[in-house]
Amino acid sequence: MDLLSENKRAAIWSIALLIVGLLVWEMSISAQAINTGELTEYELLTGADTAKAGVPPPSEVAVKAWQELSNPFYDAGPNDKGIGIQIGYSIYRVLTGYFLAAIIAIPLGFLIGMSSVAYKALNPFIQVLRPISPLAWMPLALFIIQDSEASAIFVIFICSIWPMLLNTAFGVAGVREDWVNVARTHELGAFKTAFTVVLPAAAPTIVTGMRISIGIAWLVIVAAEMLVGGTGIGYYVWNEWNNLDLTSVIFSILMIGVVGMLLDAAFGLLQRRVAYVE
Repeated sequence: MDLLSENKRAAIWSIALLIVGLLVWEMSISAQAINTGELTEYELLTGADTAKAGVPPPSEVAVKAWQELSNPFYDAGPNDKGIGIQIGYSIYRVLTGYFLAAIIAIPLGFLIGMSSVAYKALNPFIQVLRPISPLAWMPLALFIIQDSEASAIFVIFICSIWPMLLNTAFGVAGVREDWVNVARTHELGAFKTAFTVVLPAAAPTIVTGMRISIGIAWLVIVAAEMLVGGTGIGYYVWNEWNNLDLTSVIFSILMIGVVGMLLDAAFGLLQRRVAYVE
């Protein structure tokens, strides 16, 4: 009961803060519109009109959101696609690169976690490659792969692999030794021990790494799509900025946040499912 009431209070505070923030935003933009009647030099040079000058208020963003979400899957040409199609492209790239990384990172993390020799042999390579920004790989990927779609997926692969790899290794190495010894006394093989003892014990840590990776992947895909162009939510943001449509830019930023929150919530649910109490 106490936890339920605490959740209710937290929800009320969140809604109140949202309302206050939107009101302050709306009133500050309205006051600015009253005080400034002329376009700035930058707006004149870029050809902006009075309707598009300045940051739009939340009421305009809400209207834009209604227009876009009422028909999210329209396709009127290469540079005019619905927000649903753009997000779909981005999620496809993220999940493709992400699961390719998982196929490599989780087994390799098991090997590193269970073998000190493998850890010492691979650790120098991990420490050199891990700090490199994923976007730094983009020019090389474009040159070698010569395909913007595959290059974006490769960048997601590179940024997703390290949190999963390191968390898997940490979780496997942290499994209690007596549990492994019990498996040995029952003469379980290495693979059976890994799947019946080590994996369930390390699962919470592994899923934590997967959760971190999906958040990083969603961050990176937006920047990658700004570079490669074509389709995706990142390209949508950049294209609307080139059109000087700040209302669409703010709407797309909010959509990026919402999709990121949903991806994190999905892995948060998975994390709770695999958690255990000793």
